[in-house]
Amino acid sequence: MLRALDIRDMLIIDRLELTFQPGLNALTGETGAGKSILLDSLGFVLGWRGRAELVRQGAAQGEVVAEFELHEKHPAHAILAEAGLPGGEELILRRVNTAEGRKTAWVNDRRCSGEVLRALSETLVELHGQHDDRGLLNPRGHRAMLDDFAGAGGQLATVRSAWSEMSRARKLLSEVESALAAMRAEEEFLRHAVTELDKLDPQPGEDAELDARRRMMQGAERIRDDVARAYDLLGSDGAEGAMSDALRWLEGVSDNAGGQLEEPVVALGRALVELGEAQDGVNASLQALDFNPVELEAVEERLFAIRALARKHDVAPDDLGGFAETLRERLNRLDAGDADLADRRVAVETAQAAYNKAAKALSTLRQRAASKLDTAVMAELAPLKMERAVFQTEITPSDPGPEGADAVAFTVATNPGAPSGPLNKIASGGELSRFLLALKVCLTGDDSARTMIFDEIDRGVGGATADAVGRRLAALAQGGQVLVVTHSPQVAARAAYHWRVQKHVTDGQTLSTVVPLAQADRVDEIARMVAGDTITDEARAAARALLDA
Repeated sequence: MLRALDIRDMLIIDRLELTFQPGLNALTGETGAGKSILLDSLGFVLGWRGRAELVRQGAAQGEVVAEFELHEKHPAHAILAEAGLPGGEELILRRVNTAEGRKTAWVNDRRCSGEVLRALSETLVELHGQHDDRGLLNPRGHRAMLDDFAGAGGQLATVRSAWSEMSRARKLLSEVESALAAMRAEEEFLRHAVTELDKLDPQPGEDAELDARRRMMQGAERIRDDVARAYDLLGSDGAEGAMSDALRWLEGVSDNAGGQLEEPVVALGRALVELGEAQDGVNASLQALDFNPVELEAVEERLFAIRALARKHDVAPDDLGGFAETLRERLNRLDAGDADLADRRVAVETAQAAYNKAAKALSTLRQRAASKLDTAVMAELAPLKMERAVFQTEITPSDPGPEGADAVAFTVATNPGAPSGPLNKIASGGELSRFLLALKVCLTGDDSARTMIFDEIDRGVGGATADAVGRRLAALAQGGQVLVVTHSPQVAARAAYHWRVQKHVTDGQTLSTVVPLAQADRVDEIARMVAGDTITDEARAAARALLDA
């Protein structure tokens, strides 16, 4: 609810402070007094796009401050939280426009963007008038309005959930199809690679083992002869025989040497033991160096096969086994892919059927609600002297989406038998205003969260029709807040609060101001609206009669 509006140096307003109240608030005044400037200023602080030049001539900058009261569940709280802005029961919007055209905005003393202001404005203010392309005249919002009228929140939630599930099922199906297509493109490669790897069956560490055996066999040819000659020299015909003979000779004369040969004999015995161990080692080496050339060929062939396969798949030789397992898993997924694909298709069909059922139920609900809305609007048009007009809510098939598969548009025909069409294309200015009012009366539920503004919605009507307009505006204002800019005395008389917009000249400069009217002042203002510039006693009497009605 709009509580206050503070305007400084905007167009022909130098300083203006307004305090609004719940209920119906009327703004009246002569043409050109500045009523539209108030709306321009309010639109400016709400981030709406409007006039390019708003700053009062000679001023450095213009400024508008709007204060709103928010109840606990007001939708503006969610926008504030998402934008990281402070909330509370009071919301203060402030926006400045410099003479150079630079605009800056604050929400509760925190800087914010025009986008945030516009998002907040959707929850704070609802503007209706002959050029209202933001509200009832915008066909893009007609479906949501019909759904609100139908109380379709639960059904809408079901449709949105079904759409989400269907979209998820389609996405999963697409992913499976893409994955299978990619795997099928390399199926021949996978099967050949797995067969090749399984046939070779390389083992971890085998590359290093084969390489060592190959090196050893390659070197054996070069060193075996030398090792064999060394072995012969260590044998009985060589060092062993000579050392054994020497030991035997020394042992034969040791007793006659006075003990001088005991230590050499013992040392020579140890040497023979060490020599024996050396012979055993050299013999073992000879045995190891003794190989079949066919074995070398086989080792080299397997070693080269392992390394060639590793290069082919760009992996380390020791990783070939794990790589083969990875390819085998991909091949298994491919073999099982057809079954998975069938399951995904069944899931899509099931989700599609659920969505179609929910969308059809929602469409049926909308059809019933449209009939009720048409009847309600037609009933409202009769007191507004439009009993011959025809209002119709058209529901046509549209592309399926999270809101269902219906397109909704409010259409009118001003006379029976005449072609119907969009509100703003068929109706004249006065007719359009009355259509909008009738529609708003029928569509309004609990709209206490937003301030409704009607800009000269009573233009072109008078007498009983204007009175009917005033009564409906007053009804709309019950439990909420309505601001109406009007030239109709019948409408102004229905207001709970009344302001007069007027111009005056100060130091050669034209300025606009707004004056709150007491009861006596209201009589004169309404009498002026009835009679014009010259206010007669009869006009005052008529004004009193309107106020007392």
